[in-house]
Amino acid sequence: MIAPADLARVGVAGLRTRPLRVFLSALGIAIGIAAMLAVVGISTSSRAQLDQQLAKLGTNLLVAGPGKTLFGQAAQLPEQAVEMVDRIGPVEKASGTAVLEASVYRNDHIARGKTNSIAVLAARPNLLDTVGGHVAAGSWLTEATAGHQAVVLGARAARRLDLHQPGVRVWLGGQWFSVAGILDPIPLAPELDSAALVGWDAAAAYLGFEGHPTSVYCRSATADVESVRAVLAATASPGHPEEVTVSRPSDALAAQRATDQAFTGLLLGLGAVALLVGGVGVANTMVISVLERRAEIGLRRSLGATRGHVRVQFLTESLLLSVLGGAGGVALGSAVTAFYATLQGWPVALPVWAYAGGLGATVVIGAVAGLYPAVRAARLSPTEALAAP
Repeated sequence: MIAPADLARVGVAGLRTRPLRVFLSALGIAIGIAAMLAVVGISTSSRAQLDQQLAKLGTNLLVAGPGKTLFGQAAQLPEQAVEMVDRIGPVEKASGTAVLEASVYRNDHIARGKTNSIAVLAARPNLLDTVGGHVAAGSWLTEATAGHQAVVLGARAARRLDLHQPGVRVWLGGQWFSVAGILDPIPLAPELDSAALVGWDAAAAYLGFEGHPTSVYCRSATADVESVRAVLAATASPGHPEEVTVSRPSDALAAQRATDQAFTGLLLGLGAVALLVGGVGVANTMVISVLERRAEIGLRRSLGATRGHVRVQFLTESLLLSVLGGAGGVALGSAVTAFYATLQGWPVALPVWAYAGGLGATVVIGAVAGLYPAVRAARLSPTEALAAP
């Protein structure tokens, strides 16, 4: 029985005789392990960022809007839809917006129709708090300013108008409105990013708004979201609940996470292919090693080494070669994950099972790749090996 320490020394000595070949074979394993770890790590970090975002924004936001009538025409929500939704027991906040027949321009010299796809919406003062939005510059509409010719621009709307600071005027609905603020992007209400928002009262006074909301946003206790969702359509439009559509914006983010997981599966498959190529490289190295070292094998057999000793020696060399590549791959994959996650501003998240799986894969690859060369070396008789050129 060979002592493990002696076995390791013999294996290391066998690898040191061919450093370049060993390095290239180990590199193949390292690339495969690094690719798999980086895919898992980047995907996990992305999901951790998404989970943090969902926890921050909340998954309890519901949106009700008009659908189609029985005859395929656009439906309309009642004027009191927001107030009725706000009276649902578990609802904590409710607000609304309404699409206005108006366009916004940088100035009054721009041809009509060149709207840059910027919608003009009437908004209630509590809208921003309801959807979890934040002001990037300036201020939001208040009870005092909601009745005046003031407008707040969504993040994309401000970029399309090439406006970066409040305090300027825009040509909105054939009148001058002062820009009171610019919003940060709102993940749960992306339609507001490309909108110019004016106060509910100002829309009625200056833009001919009749008071019918086109989107009703509500937040409820998280445990009661599904129960609120079940009655939201009937509450927003008691006369025609079938004409109301209800959505949960956080479902879109959850779908994004599912898409990321599917994409991760594809990339893991590519990493597995790279790992297979590395395993073939190890097997090739070990087979060539057997052919080159037949004289050494014959000498060892003539000095009393058994077939089992020779088999274990070459299997050890294969395992050491794979572990060397695996360790390099784990280090490289971790570094790539940390670099990319930090670059994106994500938390670095690489699960322990990924490390264990990576190292476990190297052991399996080393054993499989070295099995045939080890058996082939053990089958060589001393006379045949010593007679080899």
